[in-house]
Amino acid sequence: MDFSEKIRDIRKKQGLSQEQLAEKIGVSRQAITKWETGKGLPDMENMIIMSEIFKTTIDELISSDIPGKEEAKVYQSETVYDIDCENHFDINLGSANSITVSSGTDEKLHICLKSDKLSDIGSIFKIKLNGKKNKLDIECINKNKISRFEAETALNVDIRLPEKYADHCELAASVRYLDIKGLNIRRFEYDGDAAQVMISDSSGNLEFTSKTDYDVTIDCITGRLDFYQFNAKAVVHIRREYCPKLINKGRRCKTFFLQNKEGAEPNFENDTENVLSVSGIGSELIVDLT
Repeated sequence: MDFSEKIRDIRKKQGLSQEQLAEKIGVSRQAITKWETGKGLPDMENMIIMSEIFKTTIDELISSDIPGKEEAKVYQSETVYDIDCENHFDINLGSANSITVSSGTDEKLHICLKSDKLSDIGSIFKIKLNGKKNKLDIECINKNKISRFEAETALNVDIRLPEKYADHCELAASVRYLDIKGLNIRRFEYDGDAAQVMISDSSGNLEFTSKTDYDVTIDCITGRLDFYQFNAKAVVHIRREYCPKLINKGRRCKTFFLQNKEGAEPNFENDTENVLSVSGIGSELIVDLT
């Protein structure tokens, strides 16, 4: 288990939200997200504070990153499929701890299942593909019928779509962490639960459908982000310079801008291409400007 996974697991075991841990350390919630997704590391002062909060030592927190220390073995099973024309990808993965979606430069679809707990991951899960004209259906079959809880704590999935041929992708799943990075696609639809979503260096029209809340951190995106929710809330954390335009298309839906936990006025000095919209019934879209 690496540093990012370790602090995430300890935080959850202690019943702390990312925001609560950020307040205790004196940093932003986005900093915690970056540490937990492996996109950054705390400085020594914050590392000391964190070790005190977690009642552990710095060595124990970073033990897997110390040269000479044996790292936990990661078991994996990869499916690679050649693509030779523009495709609509329809992917159903079920439950997992995390899913990472990105664009690749080769003309192949890559789906890699990873786990540091399931040594026989290749016999537990099978990727089934059913190709039709300009459409590819992909399903992750749980052959050994392990529980949803086991899948959500042990299974991590990396999806790499061929940028040249990926026009539209539908992904259905239930995960703790959804990481969309370097994804360049005309349309991407996610249908399901995701406690935390990270979007970085991506472009296109991204759509999210759920009856549960989303907590989304945007590092860099060009395009449109749509939420179709029912009696749920989406909180989107984004830097003020990338302030998006908000569109409310739902029934009894509300939209807000916040900065430092207080109401804020949007800043559209730059002609932004970014648009956030909410539709559905009785939902809220909150844009947290950082």
